[in-house]
Amino acid sequence: MAGKHRPLGQSERARLDPFEALSGTVPPRDQRDLMERPFFSLAKARRIAPILYKSGDTEVQVYAVPEHGLATIWDADVLIWAASQLLAADDRGLPTSRFFRFTPYQLLTSIGRGTGARNYHLLKGALTRLQSTVVRTTIRHGEHWRRQQFSWINEWEELTTRTGRIEGMEFVLPDWFYRGVLDRRLVLAIDPGYFRLTGGIERWLYRIARKHAGRQPNGWRFELRHLHAKSASQSRFSDFALHIRAIVRSQSLPGYVLELVPGTGSETLLVMRPRIIEISAGPVDNFPRHKRRIGTSDAMAIGTSNAVLSVLRTHASQLNLCPSSAKPDSKDSKSESKEVVEARGAGDRSSNASLGDRSDSSQTRQERRS
Repeated sequence: MAGKHRPLGQSERARLDPFEALSGTVPPRDQRDLMERPFFSLAKARRIAPILYKSGDTEVQVYAVPEHGLATIWDADVLIWAASQLLAADDRGLPTSRFFRFTPYQLLTSIGRGTGARNYHLLKGALTRLQSTVVRTTIRHGEHWRRQQFSWINEWEELTTRTGRIEGMEFVLPDWFYRGVLDRRLVLAIDPGYFRLTGGIERWLYRIARKHAGRQPNGWRFELRHLHAKSASQSRFSDFALHIRAIVRSQSLPGYVLELVPGTGSETLLVMRPRIIEISAGPVDNFPRHKRRIGTSDAMAIGTSNAVLSVLRTHASQLNLCPSSAKPDSKDSKSESKEVVEARGAGDRSSNASLGDRSDSSQTRQERRS
């Protein structure tokens, strides 16, 4: 059996009711905290250096096991799939659980991946990194400040027959993530075209645009240096800026238009605005639910792009759950509180490592306190 797990009698699965993954198309949804803060490596090469991030009272620390490296932004597709499944079940009035049962086919096809043996092997690598990555954060603890520690997956396992044929998989989500998904105020619908984006910076930038610009006609704006700090990437600012300019030229973020404009002094601002055609097509949030039980915001299916199956790729010694490419309202980030991002340890700064971004967006005052 793959994965690091305890005997079933000692595991959480022994006391949790299983959640059977839904079949058919499920609208993809992402968790706001994961979109807002630097929880994942943006590099395809293995990253060992921790992510140490601080913005006001908010702290995020992410540590890797050297053997596997930090969970990557491609590995995070597993969490997006899990969040989408949980909310779709809640929409239908079905019971949910942190204990998932599913087939690799269900997961891989939902996030736009192939279903061959290699893709299945890469999925197991992603689950291993998600389980071995350790996260410490103060997010969502209100007045009583404290740090919570968890891994993205508590445990996982393959289900096989006596003949060795694989019938399915199981994993258990951490309570921190599970509660954040069921609170609908902390979830946003995303465009299925997100799964076609191949670059780490590209994927991260879409999540930033979706979280901050949303459907605001004027969009949102960031100083490039602020974005560089926000990403917690290990790449140089000059490399990061070149990468951002390339994304602006390609206009590859689904649902958003990007523009670089002069800021104060020598600063350059990146403006993110929703595409008019996307706005007129209907709201991205507010997906109708059959049964309301948690939170106040509704979520709505977004976009019309179809996710294309693409080959998962590996880079260097790390196996990444990683796909193919895709396309994106405006407030100033200067007023936001300063943040400090430190990356310690040697990182791969080659052209193949993810180009970093630093800085924390100008969010609403309420979001700054989180």
